[in-house]
Amino acid sequence: MLKEKTTRGRARTRREASTGWPARLVLRRLITAAAILLVVSLVVFFLTQALPGDVVHQILGQTATDEQIARLRAELGLDRPLVAQYLDWFSGILRLDFGTSLTSGTPVADLVGDRMAATLVLVAVTAAILLPVAFTLGTLAARRPGGVLDHLVSGAATVLLSLPEFVVGILLVLLLATNIWPVLPPTSVVSGNQRVWDDPRLMVLPVLTLVLTAMPYLTESVKTAVRDELASDHIRWARLSGIGERRILLRHALPNAVGPSLQVSAMTLTYLLGGTVTIEVVFAYPGLGSALVSAVADRDVTVVQGIVMVVAALSLLLYLLVDLLGALAAPRSKGRAG
Repeated sequence: MLKEKTTRGRARTRREASTGWPARLVLRRLITAAAILLVVSLVVFFLTQALPGDVVHQILGQTATDEQIARLRAELGLDRPLVAQYLDWFSGILRLDFGTSLTSGTPVADLVGDRMAATLVLVAVTAAILLPVAFTLGTLAARRPGGVLDHLVSGAATVLLSLPEFVVGILLVLLLATNIWPVLPPTSVVSGNQRVWDDPRLMVLPVLTLVLTAMPYLTESVKTAVRDELASDHIRWARLSGIGERRILLRHALPNAVGPSLQVSAMTLTYLLGGTVTIEVVFAYPGLGSALVSAVADRDVTVVQGIVMVVAALSLLLYLLVDLLGALAAPRSKGRAG
């Protein structure tokens, strides 16, 4: 009787552990994300104070008197100690109040909100194309190491990895938006209240550039993960047992390769969030990247701080979601999660 109760207790403990690990994983990641955001806020705030130039002189011009400069500094709160400025700014961040643009007087949340929507649409459309194509190419290339598709994928990856983003973008403009084959607009400029997705053609070149620049790393990572699984001992035993290659790939290799591949996917999507700066400048795309470049040029530190914090928060949220999905999808990760 005692042995039976002990066995039941252990089984119940194992069930509780197996059902409780996602919550523990989320809690740990949230605590880590909060600590990282705190560090990012400190770095961003104090580094932006070191930007060359002075926003007060930028607004008033070089002919401003000392009295005008002092008055505007007091109005903007720039005459207070940096620690006090940081505490006020960070407390506003916690309330989702990013402050006011120093140059235009517009709430930063309004400026960032419109631009963030455009950037998120760009990243979402890119991911919708990139992820299935990269996973498919990587998996097919891994099935036949040294085959034609494997060599084609590796060769294309080598070529694309050697080209900077702006070079890929310019080449696409030359090919698809000039006299060679003028089928697309060369830039993504919008006017008035128009949204960039109102005319899907405006998004083709930025999306295609991001797909081509992000594809090599993700495809090669998926190929390596699937190939390692196909060479593992349990796959050899499955083959010796007479299980077909298709079933081995779908039922045994891919589930174990999904976890590492999703981690790489999170890094790739985070790269897209940051990498859009170059692409948005090249194509005049109205997103966070181009807004960040303009804010730096104008010495508008509150806008710079707001954009960087938003991108950092989105990246951490993305890592959390993909980490959880990878732990749920990969059988081997369940035992280690938490």
